[in-house]
Amino acid sequence: MSETTAHWYVVQTQPHAEGKAQEHLRRQGFTTYLPKLIKSRRHARKIERVSRPLFPRYMFVLIDSSHQRWHAIRSTFGVSNLVGGERGPTAVREGIIEALKERESADGHIRLEKPEFRCGAAVRVLDGAFASCLGLFERMNDKDRVSVLLDLLGRRVRVVLEADSVTAA
Repeated sequence: MSETTAHWYVVQTQPHAEGKAQEHLRRQGFTTYLPKLIKSRRHARKIERVSRPLFPRYMFVLIDSSHQRWHAIRSTFGVSNLVGGERGPTAVREGIIEALKERESADGHIRLEKPEFRCGAAVRVLDGAFASCLGLFERMNDKDRVSVLLDLLGRRVRVVLEADSVTAA
Protein backbone atom coordinates (compact mmCIF):
# COMPACT_ATOMS: atom_id res chain seq x y z
CA MET A 1 0.00 0.00 0.00
CA SER A 2 1.75 3.14 -1.20
CA GLU A 3 0.70 6.48 0.16
CA THR A 4 1.61 9.63 -1.75
CA THR A 5 4.08 11.86 0.04
CA ALA A 6 3.66 14.86 -2.29
CA HIS A 7 1.63 17.79 -0.94
CA TRP A 8 1.03 21.39 -2.02
CA TYR A 9 2.46 24.16 0.16
CA VAL A 10 2.21 27.97 0.04
CA VAL A 11 5.29 30.02 -0.74
CA GLN A 12 5.45 33.72 0.10
CA THR A 13 7.46 35.59 -2.52
CA GLN A 14 9.25 38.89 -2.47
CA PRO A 15 7.19 41.83 -3.82
CA HIS A 16 6.48 41.47 -7.56
CA ALA A 17 8.83 38.45 -7.76
CA GLU A 18 6.33 35.63 -8.32
CA GLY A 19 7.67 34.89 -11.81
CA LYS A 20 11.30 34.92 -10.67
CA ALA A 21 10.52 32.60 -7.75
CA GLN A 22 8.54 30.26 -10.00
CA GLU A 23 11.40 30.01 -12.51
CA HIS A 24 14.06 29.33 -9.86
CA LEU A 25 11.90 26.72 -8.09
CA ARG A 26 11.32 24.93 -11.40
CA ARG A 27 15.09 24.89 -12.05
CA GLN A 28 15.48 23.10 -8.70
CA GLY A 29 12.98 20.44 -9.78
CA PHE A 30 9.87 21.65 -7.92
CA THR A 31 6.42 21.72 -9.49
CA THR A 32 4.81 25.12 -8.99
CA TYR A 33 1.39 26.65 -9.50
CA LEU A 34 0.85 30.40 -9.80
CA PRO A 35 -2.85 31.11 -10.43
CA LYS A 36 -3.39 34.30 -12.43
CA LEU A 37 -6.31 36.45 -13.49
CA ILE A 38 -6.90 39.24 -15.98
CA LYS A 39 -7.29 42.68 -14.37
CA SER A 40 -8.08 46.05 -15.84
CA ARG A 41 -5.41 48.66 -15.24
CA ARG A 42 -6.04 52.33 -15.86
CA HIS A 43 -2.94 54.22 -16.99
CA ALA A 44 -2.55 57.44 -18.98
CA ARG A 45 -6.27 57.62 -19.77
CA LYS A 46 -6.21 54.11 -21.23
CA ILE A 47 -7.51 50.89 -19.79
CA GLU A 48 -5.25 47.90 -20.27
CA ARG A 49 -6.06 44.30 -19.48
CA VAL A 50 -3.07 42.70 -17.78
CA SER A 51 -2.30 39.31 -16.30
CA ARG A 52 -1.73 39.44 -12.52
CA PRO A 53 -1.32 36.83 -9.76
CA LEU A 54 -4.59 35.87 -8.09
CA PHE A 55 -2.82 36.00 -4.71
CA PRO A 56 -0.10 38.69 -4.95
CA ARG A 57 3.15 37.58 -3.25
CA TYR A 58 1.92 33.96 -2.91
CA MET A 59 2.20 30.84 -5.02
CA PHE A 60 2.00 27.08 -4.52
CA VAL A 61 4.75 24.48 -4.67
CA LEU A 62 4.40 20.68 -4.75
CA ILE A 63 6.88 19.02 -2.41
CA ASP A 64 7.47 15.28 -2.25
CA SER A 65 8.89 14.94 1.26
CA SER A 66 10.41 11.53 0.51
CA HIS A 67 12.66 12.94 -2.27
CA GLN A 68 12.79 16.71 -1.90
CA ARG A 69 13.99 18.92 0.93
CA TRP A 70 11.83 21.94 1.61
CA HIS A 71 14.65 23.83 3.37
CA ALA A 72 16.18 24.78 -0.01
CA ILE A 73 13.04 26.69 -0.96
CA ARG A 74 13.63 29.40 1.66
CA SER A 75 16.94 30.41 0.07
CA THR A 76 15.59 30.47 -3.50
CA PHE A 77 15.77 33.77 -5.41
CA GLY A 78 12.41 35.54 -5.23
CA VAL A 79 11.15 33.55 -2.22
CA SER A 80 10.60 35.16 1.18
CA ASN A 81 9.31 32.20 3.15
CA LEU A 82 7.26 29.04 3.26
CA VAL A 83 3.94 29.56 5.02
CA GLY A 84 3.70 27.47 8.18
CA GLY A 85 4.34 27.24 11.86
CA GLU A 86 7.06 26.14 14.25
CA ARG A 87 7.08 22.58 12.89
CA GLY A 88 7.69 23.69 9.31
CA PRO A 89 5.48 24.45 6.35
CA THR A 90 1.76 23.68 6.51
CA ALA A 91 0.25 21.67 3.64
CA VAL A 92 -2.68 23.08 1.68
CA ARG A 93 -5.94 21.19 2.22
CA GLU A 94 -6.81 18.55 -0.36
CA GLY A 95 -8.91 19.83 -3.24
CA ILE A 96 -7.93 23.52 -3.05
CA ILE A 97 -5.49 23.42 -5.99
CA GLU A 98 -7.86 21.26 -8.05
CA ALA A 99 -10.73 23.70 -7.38
CA LEU A 100 -8.56 26.62 -8.56
CA LYS A 101 -7.51 24.74 -11.71
CA GLU A 102 -11.16 23.95 -12.51
CA ARG A 103 -11.87 27.70 -12.64
CA GLU A 104 -9.15 28.33 -15.24
CA SER A 105 -10.18 29.37 -18.73
CA ALA A 106 -8.51 28.09 -21.90
CA ASP A 107 -5.84 30.82 -21.65
CA GLY A 108 -4.86 29.67 -18.13
CA HIS A 109 -6.44 32.53 -16.17
CA ILE A 110 -8.85 32.11 -13.26
CA ARG A 111 -12.43 33.16 -14.00
CA LEU A 112 -14.03 35.07 -11.17
CA GLU A 113 -17.77 35.52 -11.07
CA LYS A 114 -18.71 39.09 -10.37
CA PRO A 115 -21.09 39.29 -7.43
CA GLU A 116 -24.54 40.65 -8.07
CA PHE A 117 -25.35 43.35 -5.52
CA ARG A 118 -28.78 44.69 -4.83
CA CYS A 119 -29.35 48.36 -4.12
CA GLY A 120 -28.48 49.15 -0.49
CA ALA A 121 -26.29 46.05 0.03
CA ALA A 122 -23.26 46.53 2.31
CA VAL A 123 -19.95 46.44 0.43
CA ARG A 124 -16.27 46.79 1.33
CA VAL A 125 -13.73 48.57 -0.89
CA LEU A 126 -10.74 46.31 -1.57
CA ASP A 127 -8.13 48.68 -2.98
CA GLY A 128 -7.34 52.25 -3.91
CA ALA A 129 -7.70 55.40 -1.82
CA PHE A 130 -10.79 54.05 -0.05
CA ALA A 131 -9.40 50.56 0.72
CA SER A 132 -11.19 48.80 3.61
CA CYS A 133 -13.96 51.44 3.75
CA LEU A 134 -17.50 50.16 4.16
CA GLY A 135 -20.33 51.54 2.08
CA LEU A 136 -23.67 50.86 0.43
CA PHE A 137 -24.04 49.64 -3.13
CA GLU A 138 -26.02 52.13 -5.18
CA ARG A 139 -25.94 50.94 -8.79
CA MET A 140 -23.91 49.42 -11.59
CA ASN A 141 -22.85 52.22 -13.97
CA ASP A 142 -21.57 50.00 -16.76
CA LYS A 143 -19.99 46.58 -16.97
CA ASP A 144 -16.84 47.58 -15.05
CA ARG A 145 -17.89 50.49 -12.80
CA VAL A 146 -20.14 50.70 -9.73
CA SER A 147 -21.50 53.56 -7.63
CA VAL A 148 -21.03 53.17 -3.89
CA LEU A 149 -22.13 55.47 -1.06
CA LEU A 150 -19.36 55.84 1.52
CA ASP A 151 -19.64 57.53 4.92
CA LEU A 152 -16.85 60.11 4.86
CA LEU A 153 -16.57 62.92 7.41
CA GLY A 154 -20.13 62.40 8.58
CA ARG A 155 -21.66 62.59 5.09
CA ARG A 156 -22.63 60.02 2.49
CA VAL A 157 -20.47 60.52 -0.56
CA ARG A 158 -21.04 58.82 -3.93
CA VAL A 159 -17.87 57.22 -5.26
CA VAL A 160 -17.54 55.47 -8.62
CA LEU A 161 -15.15 52.50 -8.49
CA GLU A 162 -14.03 49.58 -10.60
CA ALA A 163 -16.41 46.64 -10.10
CA ASP A 164 -13.42 44.45 -9.12
CA SER A 165 -12.61 46.86 -6.29
CA VAL A 166 -15.66 46.02 -4.14
CA THR A 167 -16.88 42.90 -2.41
CA ALA A 168 -19.78 42.01 -0.15
CA ALA A 169 -19.21 43.14 3.43
